[in-house]
Amino acid sequence: MGNIKLFENKKVRSKWDDKEEKWYFSVQDVVEILTDSRDVKDYIKKMKKRDSQLNANWGTICPLIEMVAADGRKRKIQAADTKGLLRIVQSITSPKAEPFKYWLAQVGAERLEEIENPELATQRTRELYKLKGYPDDWIEKRMRSIAIREELTEEWKNRGVKEQIEYSILTAEISKATFGLSPSEYKKVKGLKSQNLRDHFTDLELIFSMLGEASTTEIVKTQNPKGFLANKKVAKQGGAVAGNARKELEARTGKKVVTADNYLLEIKSSNQLKKGKRK
Repeated sequence: MGNIKLFENKKVRSKWDDKEEKWYFSVQDVVEILTDSRDVKDYIKKMKKRDSQLNANWGTICPLIEMVAADGRKRKIQAADTKGLLRIVQSITSPKAEPFKYWLAQVGAERLEEIENPELATQRTRELYKLKGYPDDWIEKRMRSIAIREELTEEWKNRGVKEQIEYSILTAEISKATFGLSPSEYKKVKGLKSQNLRDHFTDLELIFSMLGEASTTEIVKTQNPKGFLANKKVAKQGGAVAGNARKELEARTGKKVVTADNYLLEIKSSNQLKKGKRK
């Protein structure tokens, strides 16, 4: 699926990757906007020459992605995800790129502060959810779910589970046992793409998600499984505890816990209301 993003009222070609679950953006479009260059290809060539590290990793940072060209035909062009674009911005010598560089420096400083004082990360997360328009009672549940998740991943780490890829697989096993859906399937039900799935859970969905991960953590502590395969079995067991509880509640209420509800419209409406009050 293709799409066009607006950047200061200028178009940036983009494409959503269903498999990787992230957006890719046309490097040429972004560089052209940030530099006002008449020959963007020449600018990119010179930029890569100035930055040897960027040049060495260019193929990885900017894979070829099929998008619609100016003539309306589909062609493979150099594209980058958000992380890749921010790396490219660091090498752009233009006043328009300075706000991005300052923002990157600010984010880096905040992360260093959070390493020294982890409570700052929790405070900033709460503030971010409030700014997005989430209700206070939902925020408290979400913060608790984050703490439960961190405890589980720490147990996995201590038992030889590799981060990211294996974490994702184990998380999917818990989700399937709890809700009957993998995270990617769940996103489709809620009409989400790049958004964080848990940020769009209802109260009950959050509660059962927490139960699945908390149960898995307790079983891990009891059984002490070592390695990925052993922890995969435990993930299914922990998710099943929550899944059975979900099914019992659904049987007693006649209502499904899994819903297509999300916070997209609520957040948008809340932000528009806040903007209106500031005018």
